[in-house]
Amino acid sequence: MTPRDPLSQLPKGLRARLLAAVGGPTARRMAQWGRLLDEINGLEPVLQGESDAQLRRRSLSLRFRAKSGERLDRMLVEAFALVREAAVRTLELRHFDVQMIGGMALFYGNIAEMDTGEGKTLTATLPMYLRALPGKGAHLATVNDYLACRDAETMKPIYRLLGLTIGVIETPDTSDKRRSAYACDITYGTAKEFGFDFLRDRLLLRRMGRQAADFLGEGSSERWDQGGEQPVQRGPYFALVDEADSVLIDEARTPLIIGSLGDKAREQVVATYQWAAEHAPQFVEDEHYDYEHDTKKVELTQVGRQFLRSLTQPELLRTVGLVDLYQYMERAIRVHRDYHLDRQYVVREGEIVIVDEFTGRLAEGRKWRDGIHQAVEAKEKVEVTVPTGQAARITVQDLFLRYRYLAGMTGTARTSAREFRKIYKMRVIAIPTNKPVQRRRLPTRIYGTAEAKWHAIADEVLELHQQGRPVLIGTRSIDKSEHLSRLLSERGTPHQVLNANEIAKEADIVALAGQAGKVTVATNMAGRGTDIKLGEGVPEAGGLHVIVTEMHDAARVDRQLCGRCGRQGDPGTYRFFLALEDEILESGLGPKRGDKFKELGAKTTGQLDALARVFRKAQRKVERRHFRDRNVLLHHERQRKKMQREMGQDPYLDTPD
Repeated sequence: MTPRDPLSQLPKGLRARLLAAVGGPTARRMAQWGRLLDEINGLEPVLQGESDAQLRRRSLSLRFRAKSGERLDRMLVEAFALVREAAVRTLELRHFDVQMIGGMALFYGNIAEMDTGEGKTLTATLPMYLRALPGKGAHLATVNDYLACRDAETMKPIYRLLGLTIGVIETPDTSDKRRSAYACDITYGTAKEFGFDFLRDRLLLRRMGRQAADFLGEGSSERWDQGGEQPVQRGPYFALVDEADSVLIDEARTPLIIGSLGDKAREQVVATYQWAAEHAPQFVEDEHYDYEHDTKKVELTQVGRQFLRSLTQPELLRTVGLVDLYQYMERAIRVHRDYHLDRQYVVREGEIVIVDEFTGRLAEGRKWRDGIHQAVEAKEKVEVTVPTGQAARITVQDLFLRYRYLAGMTGTARTSAREFRKIYKMRVIAIPTNKPVQRRRLPTRIYGTAEAKWHAIADEVLELHQQGRPVLIGTRSIDKSEHLSRLLSERGTPHQVLNANEIAKEADIVALAGQAGKVTVATNMAGRGTDIKLGEGVPEAGGLHVIVTEMHDAARVDRQLCGRCGRQGDPGTYRFFLALEDEILESGLGPKRGDKFKELGAKTTGQLDALARVFRKAQRKVERRHFRDRNVLLHHERQRKKMQREMGQDPYLDTPD
């Protein structure tokens, strides 16, 4: 007798897309998951006939088995079926079959690539519940406090029905609140907060005179009974990372650092930053300094150094060495030319807040390294937050590699599959959409100058708005979104602007972006985490139209923006508008070739669509450069930790034990 196809019970279209999405060993794995899905669906009618109390008793039984040491994969069918039934009863949401497959991919430690609008937040409840059963703590890392709170609050009824506790870590939380949240079965928070709590615990444990391994060993659930300050975290057991490409790859270049205390020269350092910021605009490229475009390095020439020595210095700077003054000035010059208000950062309540280049969000709590952040503060004349040395540090890579089990989900991971496999030992599994995709790409339009491009965009937006179609325009920076906003206003096109200055309202703005005639201008939409549902009559008009106004440094960021249209089988279109003055050409091909394209663009009045391949080539070069940078960082971090271990020091603390 011929064995039955394990996916045969699935709808024909879904079965075909599951098999088409994978190949080789992954296809065999998908066949196994298909059998599990078959069993889950078979258990569904049984659970539907049980009361809430009976479901909870089932959940408690699973928990007892997990704490007794039974393998979790043997409980997957019943656990996933319980979560699906709990979601139906509490949220009136039923996991699609593809979401169940996505949950399996996450449980088995993969990166699940799921299109925008396919329900990653609901999918996450499946592995989170199953991994939480042993009682060792399951962490879900999101990109900001808002999403952590929103997702935890939305999914809390599912976990509560099944008898699990859920906590949330927010930036302002006290140690007691954090300890309570980490003691829960499931904890939502940001990678940044998880990392800083780990470092603070590490420092505390050293002060307490105990070995960190006693508390932070893999899977440890030890509690501290004595009075006084206590660690807040348990051992790193399971972490599910939302927007995994943003957190595990883009953020990997920025280590989390806790400063030490007692820098007696603080006043002098602040004065030096301020003095350099005041005089930096007087320095001229190629005369006073050389600028390396690839590395963005500034180096004073002999003339520049002589000019610096001629500048008036306050008394406080008299004891600062000349070499140090040169470095301060080089840093200030770089900030003056490369770091711009409302592009790389905003000033909010007297503080410099970084605008994440990949998500367009405010990256609260993050600071640039090597004195750049302080140079920006001095440039904007806000309080200069002087670094006072390093007490402890950890990279995002190190943080998540400490977990015994790790998984991630995102809308764009395939282009980073090699990096995920090399660094995190995780495969990328593309999860098919619940319904066939109807998203269409329209021909790219390329213009000679940026201004010609912006006017063409404004014209297309007006035309589509008059047809009643909603339009979402993605820009690369805040100042460009505001420039486009002015052009739209000149044409009388009503619109809403969403950028890092509007973060508190972003969810409401995005949720309405699919209504008839709605025009939304936004900085990068990657990881916004809010669904765009089409309004009445919009599908018939062609659905949401997305405009990409400029290529980003990573192709997956462009893909995530385009993925905002055509969710859940809806119709939708997207188009790239590019110009020969776009940053990606100079960044990817170098300043000389970038200048040549600008000269060509200045002489051109029509479109230059044949040059589309040049832009993609430039983007690939930038992607490769960033990949090399991350590899170099990983290598240096490994070497640093190795040396500290050989010296008998804690690799995460910067002073001897």
